Amino acid sequence: MEEELTTLEIATKKGPIQLKRGENISAVVAPFSNDDYPIKFIGDIETISIGSYVGEDLNHPKFQITDIFWTHNSSTQIIVLDLMALEDVYLDKKNRYLVWKNTYTLARITLSDKGFIGEREDLSGPIIEEIIKNQLPISLCLETTIPDNYYLLLNVLTEMAFLKKVDLIITTGGTGVTERDITPDATEKIIERRLWGFEHAIFSEGLKKTKHAIISRAICGIAKQSLIINLPGSKKAVVENLSTILPALRHTLDKIKNDPTECGK
Repeated sequence: MEEELTTLEIATKKGPIQLKRGENISAVVAPFSNDDYPIKFIGDIETISIGSYVGEDLNHPKFQITDIFWTHNSSTQIIVLDLMALEDVYLDKKNRYLVWKNTYTLARITLSDKGFIGEREDLSGPIIEEIIKNQLPISLCLETTIPDNYYLLLNVLTEMAFLKKVDLIITTGGTGVTERDITPDATEKIIERRLWGFEHAIFSEGLKKTKHAIISRAICGIAKQSLIINLPGSKKAVVENLSTILPALRHTLDKIKNDPTECGK
């Protein structure tokens, strides 16, 4: 994937700060301020995504952005960046850095009422991560298990795609026809463009394995610059379904970010 470059400024409120390698620090996005946060981030939040590296030049990243989240300052909702120091770092009152991203990020979301309360082991989520990491250079992976709740999934997908800007979001579970199978419904609300080819490939491969694949409602599509893929809840089905789209995955992720390389190449 092409490197995406932008700049940001990190300003400390109360003088210099010394960070050790592996330590995290949070920066509130300007122009808001909050005394709970010792530093503020000044830059275009629309160009920043989790997994990005922060440093003075491309060969010496000082931080990685490990999270972007909403919180509250009195009655105002604010955005916060979490940064992990990749080396010992000295922050002066004003620090100007480049921001770039030359790897991919993954979020896997497991939909399971029983899994959420600890009554069922999640086998499909970890195998998703294993397969994808063997296929793509993944710098950061987010994982969560939630109950089969439409509005909760809607909120998680919105945050992953539009705030954190995760490259690849894969759900597992909730793709059938029971009343609790709400994954495709919430996904359809979020995505802006359907990927019918992905859906057809997954459906065709599933039908070769079992006639029950015909009742799957799983969908795939693009939300902003995130690729969202619904997979079934079983480990076996996850492996089978992913195998059909892996060859096109990297090319698709790059094209979503407007990579100018010709498709034929």
